[in-house]
Amino acid sequence: MELHLHSHRWEARLPDWAAATVAGFGAGGILMLLEIVWAASTGRDPWLTSHMIAAMVLGWNALQTSGYSLGIVVWALVIHYVLGMAFGVMLAAIVAPFHLDSSAGMALLAGAVFGLLLYLLDFYGMSGAFTWVRELRGWPTAIGHVVFGMSAAIIYLKLEQPEQPR
Repeated sequence: MELHLHSHRWEARLPDWAAATVAGFGAGGILMLLEIVWAASTGRDPWLTSHMIAAMVLGWNALQTSGYSLGIVVWALVIHYVLGMAFGVMLAAIVAPFHLDSSAGMALLAGAVFGLLLYLLDFYGMSGAFTWVRELRGWPTAIGHVVFGMSAAIIYLKLEQPEQPR
């Protein structure tokens, strides 16, 4: 009997793209709920984040209004979920070839690190192009992104159908 330990070295292994997309969509929903709860618990305008996200496509005009606007919310949802799905696919493209889906703990750790790196990219790297997101920097947003990464990783782990060797 031979003992096989999970190796986390790179191997040419494709992720399950459908599972990755669904994982990103689901994790995006979890992050959105966290953002709404955080805004409501701190007395901040719960629609502010929607205006900031929509402004990525609509420009500064989306930031000139406040409160609920159906158009703003629709654009924010589209952008939020498309980015969530794209980031879910990126995470799976890292997890699968390195076998970071070998256990729930490893997947959660990989997702947490991915979420933290995503936070740094979004709120420090991309803030040059979207200056208005700088005001969202902080622990609540960082924790939300870590939860996003962990959620995407665990959802992916539960849904993936690994490629069968031929």
